[in-house]
This record gives sequence, C-alpha cells and structure tokens, in this order.
Amino acid sequence: MIIPSIDLIKGHAVQLVGGKVEALKVDAGDPIPIAKKFRLAGEIAVVDLDAALGHGDNTETIQELMKVARCRVGGGIRSVETALKWLNLGAPKIVLGTAATPEILSQLPRERVIAALDAVNGQVVVNGWTTKTGRNFFECIEELKPYVAGFLITFVEREGRMGGVDLDLCAKLKEAVGTELELTIAGGVTTVLEIAALDKLNIHAQVGMALYTNHMDLGEAIAAPLVSDRDDGLFPTVVVNESRVVLGLVYSSAESVKEAVNTQRGVYQSRKRGLWRKGESSGAGQDLLAIHLDCDRDALCFVVKQHGAGFCHIPEFSCFGKEMNTGIAALFNTLESRLNNAPPGSYTAKLFNEPGLLEAKIREEADELVNAKTKQEVIGETADVIYFALAKAAKSGVSLQELGAELDKRSLKVTRRPGLAKPQYLNSDDTQQPSSSAQ
Repeated sequence: MIIPSIDLIKGHAVQLVGGKVEALKVDAGDPIPIAKKFRLAGEIAVVDLDAALGHGDNTETIQELMKVARCRVGGGIRSVETALKWLNLGAPKIVLGTAATPEILSQLPRERVIAALDAVNGQVVVNGWTTKTGRNFFECIEELKPYVAGFLITFVEREGRMGGVDLDLCAKLKEAVGTELELTIAGGVTTVLEIAALDKLNIHAQVGMALYTNHMDLGEAIAAPLVSDRDDGLFPTVVVNESRVVLGLVYSSAESVKEAVNTQRGVYQSRKRGLWRKGESSGAGQDLLAIHLDCDRDALCFVVKQHGAGFCHIPEFSCFGKEMNTGIAALFNTLESRLNNAPPGSYTAKLFNEPGLLEAKIREEADELVNAKTKQEVIGETADVIYFALAKAAKSGVSLQELGAELDKRSLKVTRRPGLAKPQYLNSDDTQQPSSSAQ
C-alpha cells in the first residue's frame, strides 16, 4: 500500500532531488490541505528536513499536521528525549536514521519505532544523507532487527528522480527484514503498477514526488493492490461513520475510488447505474475520511461523515436498521442536532441557553457519581456525567471524532504524569495518593 510523504522545509511541503536543498523541485506551500487528502490512504510520513540537516526544525507545523492525520514522524530525531517527545505527542510511529543504533533504540518501545536506512548506491548514509558509513543495507538490517518494528529504506540516488524501483532488490530486502517486520521503500516509486507489485511482496511504498507532480493519482495508488474475485470486477465496500458504526454495504471500482479520493466525498459504483455520488439527489452526502483495504485486497472500508437523514434510502441512519444507532455516538448526534434546533421550552434548550446551568449539572453529577455505592447507581450516575459532558462538548463545537482522537493520542503516550489528585478534591481522611498514572 501507499504511504504518502510530506517533506518539510520552513513550514512548507517540498520535494528535493537526491536529498539536496539546492535541488528543490517542488514547493507545495501549506502542508495542511495536502495532509487532509493524503490521510485518506491511512498513515502519512512527515519528514522534518530542516531538523535532519541541522537547519532548525518544523515542530509547530508537524503538531498541526498531527491534528488532521496520523503521522509517522521522522527527520532529525537523534536522541531518546526527542524520540519520546514525538511518541508522547501521539505519533503512532517515529523514524530514526542517524540515531538508529542499538544503544538508543533499546530505550524506546520497539513496536513504535522504524529504522531509516538511507543509501547511495547501496552504501548507507547518515546526517541528512551527507555522511557515508561504509556499511550496506543487509549489515544494518541484521544489527537492528531486534530493536524495531520495521525499516524505511530510501534509495537516495533515485529520490525525486522518478526513475522507478529495483523490484528484485526490494524482494531481497524484504527477505532480509522478514515477515514479522514492516518494510517501506522510498525513492523512485513512480507508477501504481510498482505500488501493486511492492504490495504483493508485503512492502509499503512511500511516495512524494510522483504525487506532487501529478504523475501518480492518489486514488489510483490506493486502489492499485485491489484484486476482485467477482465477475463484474467490483469490490464490496463496507461504509462506516466516524464511530466505526456500519452504515451499509455498497460496491466500488477503481474509477469510483479515484473519484472519491479526488473529491474527498463518498463515491461508489452502482451495479446498475454506474458511478454513484452519494447524496447527489437526496442531499445525504458524505465527507470521505479514510479508506482501508482488507487483508486479502478484495474489499474496502470507507470511513465517512454522513450528512442528511442517514445513509439508507428509506431514509434511515443505517441500512441495517435503527438498532445500529445506539449508545454514546447516538446520544452525541442527537445533542449536536439539537444545538440550534432544540424545541422551545425543552430541557435541552434550557441546558444550552441558560448561563451556568450546564456547568452546574456537570459538577452535580460528578459529585453524585463519586458517592454512588451500588452497581446500578454507578451505571446511572456515569450515564448522567457522560450526558452532560457530551452536551458541553457539543455546545463548544467539539466533535465526537475529535474526542476520540484525543483519547487515541493519550493512549500512545510513553511517559506519563503520576495522576495525583489536587488537594482540594481529597477528603480529609485521605492519607495516600494512588500510584497509578492517569490516561
């Protein structure tokens, strides 16, 4: 599969030829809209070239990118402290090159670390591709395998030149890396056929230049590994919302995936009517958030934000019935929909419009939860706290997707605060603070 790449210099998305700043080929400007499109493919790679070359850093820009996409962060990470900083900020993976040594890697969580091996004509180089090490790929792979979750191998002499990849060498590198570790190839990947060929070898393709110069279409690249087992050549597509609740089952084609990615909307392939842009006639359109390929590469999952009455033509929230719209997600959708349209005189309207009421209820229900004793009391009071907390979020313009992203980010922290309670919240007879850490 494809991993789109964003290289950064002075806050701009750029593409260099051969890793040389003086060979700047593309300055694409603001990377945020680029990341919003690239994220449809899954994780994106963000490389801080300034940090890698010792010319400053792009920390603030990367933090903004991490708010809109899952970013594996690399470039200039040369200490345990810097590595932990990015892990704690929520990077699902970090990429270390110069600092990819057993001494440093052994101090980091293996499952979150990728070793970058950059090479010129087979010789590994470090310090922003400026220093030759005299070692080859295979020596470094063997040394670092016990410490990482995978490798990013860049053919520097091919980087930015769109000359294609050496598939035979890639196959040998995958054999050296093994089946349990991830391998990503960068430098020279130019066509979707190469992405499909690499995917068959269980190798990811990190792509920059071909996307920025429109030599490669992102939608075609995402669809490249797909192989249909149907007579009509279509791919079953499960459609889910931001909470991963199933909305329906439809079909896609390579053409519809391309159109969906280019418009960032829900577009599918009707078996009877051809290309189907969801909501074109009903108004119940979709914003496309992500596309996932299944393990056999013969089916898709579209993650969307659904607008209008719902996904089903009946119309209903889901083609599988009202029962799919339950729990916290259903509650939040209701609160969000009533924010500006609550029936006059209703409790929801009062809650949203009466100054101080919502905040007072949050304090009240939290206190009642603390004092709950029985299981049923805890269930009821927890539900109350969740209701009023979600009302506060909806009133403040916070989406359920943003809340989920924040929880996911916190789960990725490596170092944590001790989670001690503030003195004013402790009872007078409390003599000991808990030792466990808060999320």
